[in-house]
Amino acid sequence: MTRTAQRAGDRPEPPEPLPHPVVDNHCHLDIGAHDGPGEPVPVLDALARSAAVGVPRIVQIGCDLPGARWAVETAREHPAIVAGVALHPNEAPRLDADGRLDAAWAEIAELATDPRVRAVGETGLDNFRTGADGREAQVRSFRRHIELAHELDKTLVIHDRDAHAEVLEVLDEVGPPPRWVMHCFSGDAAFAERCLERGAHLSFAGTVTFKNAEPLREALRVTPLDRILVETDAPFLTPEPWRGRPNASYLIPTTVRAMATTRGTDLLELCRAIEANTDRAFGGAWGA
Repeated sequence: MTRTAQRAGDRPEPPEPLPHPVVDNHCHLDIGAHDGPGEPVPVLDALARSAAVGVPRIVQIGCDLPGARWAVETAREHPAIVAGVALHPNEAPRLDADGRLDAAWAEIAELATDPRVRAVGETGLDNFRTGADGREAQVRSFRRHIELAHELDKTLVIHDRDAHAEVLEVLDEVGPPPRWVMHCFSGDAAFAERCLERGAHLSFAGTVTFKNAEPLREALRVTPLDRILVETDAPFLTPEPWRGRPNASYLIPTTVRAMATTRGTDLLELCRAIEANTDRAFGGAWGA
């Protein structure tokens, strides 16, 4: 059985629709498209399912060259989708070891000029899957992506895994661009405030629903309403009660409802804020 067939068979039932549309600002519809067996999630199917519950728009993130190409092509074909392109922090050391990092980065820089690309990302640092031997390549790649976001006036989307202090150190050295997003925010309230001071939008994923995520919920509580975004990181980070099963944009309402409860914010007010915040963070509205 292919990975795609397993995902389709495990698909949770759709949640109740949201009272106002929001945007999934970080999704990987292409998982399986270029890495072994399987096919990408059918885009029209994914869009129909998510739109039916109040998630009509998606930011498709490409994390390597095949994924970045796919993201741009898909965004060109579907008005409800815009793209982000970059070399993932764990991709940079692998390419550097083969002597291919500079060439790969040059292609990312060219892809990023496409008008359907709204973001440079996800880039950043990852101390979980990459050890000290890959750190220099990660930092070098991260710096170049920050510079590209400045050069093209694109939104910077940051991946940060077990690297809070290092991410801000590099960001401070280069200077944050006018629009930047902490993808799948994973810090506590104190780290949230450090990011917010630098102008970040904080994007919360299904992890905010996990039982062991109280520090993350505290971070959500201290985040101003006009800096909050929501994402899936699909097919990963599925919210409770479906944790461990494949994620998709149509499950965003479960995460948004949990966020509203955590903050004590009216659901409609939160949805309206998320939609406006996403448009502002990614350089304006898009769609059919």
